[in-house]
Amino acid sequence: MNWDDARVFLAVEREKTLRGAARTLNLDQATVGRRIAALEHALRATLFLRTSEGYALTAAGEAALKSAEKMEHSAHELVRRTQGADTRLAGDVRVTSTDSIALEFLLPAIERLHAAHPEVRVLLDTSTRMLNLAKREADIAVRSVRPENPDLVARRLVRWPMGLFASNAYLEQHGKPTAGSAFAGHDLVVYQGNWTSSRAPTLGGEPIHAGRIVSTFNSSLMLRTAVRAGIGIGQLPIHLAEHDGLVQIWPEPARGAVYEIWLVTHQDLRHTARVSAMIEAIVAAFEGHSTYEKKSRTT
Repeated sequence: MNWDDARVFLAVEREKTLRGAARTLNLDQATVGRRIAALEHALRATLFLRTSEGYALTAAGEAALKSAEKMEHSAHELVRRTQGADTRLAGDVRVTSTDSIALEFLLPAIERLHAAHPEVRVLLDTSTRMLNLAKREADIAVRSVRPENPDLVARRLVRWPMGLFASNAYLEQHGKPTAGSAFAGHDLVVYQGNWTSSRAPTLGGEPIHAGRIVSTFNSSLMLRTAVRAGIGIGQLPIHLAEHDGLVQIWPEPARGAVYEIWLVTHQDLRHTARVSAMIEAIVAAFEGHSTYEKKSRTT
């Protein structure tokens, strides 16, 4: 099995369908099918069972999986170490983040980078999927969760408390909720990650069972936009909500709720010239926006 065959094998195993694997590999479905058939013929073993739920590994496929994953790890390590020694300020830098962070901070960072190094091209991904830096799905991540992988280098850019906010138009129509009322008589917009949690959902530490859930969002940008449009009350980072001209419902930040933004890259890539230049541009874009983090250090 060579690496090209291993890539196709792993894609089918992870996606469970030829169509999904083809999309991941940027190939057509027929090509993926032929590659799997050729691989099985070369190995003289059936690697997958074709079931109604998709492709499932056979015992031989399970045995091949471990070797294929080792090949993948070695291939990614080879590329990272080679790129880590690249001193050219040219080429692609793949960055992943949320749409909200990208709009407020990464677009200015890209503008700054392009002005200084026009031969560097930024490939920005703002999908909700958490890309894997260890597998080279991205070079830099700017995300709200600190990674646990010891091979990744993380730097906290900001740490903002959260608060409950509404637009002036909403407050003129509905007034402010009363603490302890579980938002009775009020409309709410919530982030889907909080809504689908196994814990009883709250906003600002307040139960929400008496309120009306108007909508849930998987995008922090859409949540902010919904609050700004007067659709309902939402929990947002104070720094960003005040920037949007929203009104904080209760004066104190939500109990224990903070919003952190981390800059993450793989340790093998952080000294690559173009990656390092993008990191510097991102850090510069966040300068002056860490007000609440500075306050927390002095209190």
